[in-house]
Amino acid sequence: MGVFYSEPICQAAYENNFEELRKLLQENRDVNTQDDCYGDTPIIAACRAGRVELVQYLLRKAANVNIKNKKERTCLHYAVKRKFSFLDYLLIIILMPVLLLGYIIMESKKSRNEALIKMLLNAKVDINATDNKGNSALHYACQMKSKRIVSILTRANADTSIANKNGETPLDIATRLKFPQIVAMLQKES
Repeated sequence: MGVFYSEPICQAAYENNFEELRKLLQENRDVNTQDDCYGDTPIIAACRAGRVELVQYLLRKAANVNIKNKKERTCLHYAVKRKFSFLDYLLIIILMPVLLLGYIIMESKKSRNEALIKMLLNAKVDINATDNKGNSALHYACQMKSKRIVSILTRANADTSIANKNGETPLDIATRLKFPQIVAMLQKES
């Protein structure tokens, strides 16, 4: 199940429909148009779906990476929150015995997501932006037990002291969820 946008340019970005997106931009659609329902921009929609090439294209078209949607999330929040779909897991399970193809697919997807996050950071996304729950991208990386993304964010100077609306910092989340390697990484940065 996907997201359905009322704004055609956002739907094209979400569905990875490059030709439709390019056509809409040529018709003078604003690259930063926000969908009425979610408040997503095309770059947020592309990040929700993990569309690395489309994000690159939108960045070249001067997409604003710091616009927030109705949940107060930027494209970085969605890039960090990317998870494997049911189909991804099914492919990994089926292909795991075959020369570890499942592992290779999983690592490839993780690498693409990390590249997406680095691209957004290079585009000067506000790394410490918080959503309507007070969570920053670092909060979500800790919730997802993603050491590699926590490392990327801390190397980019993410603020480890931001507390969400529950009063939890990323370190508090990692401690509560018993992720000792992430706790150690965050304590080193504090």
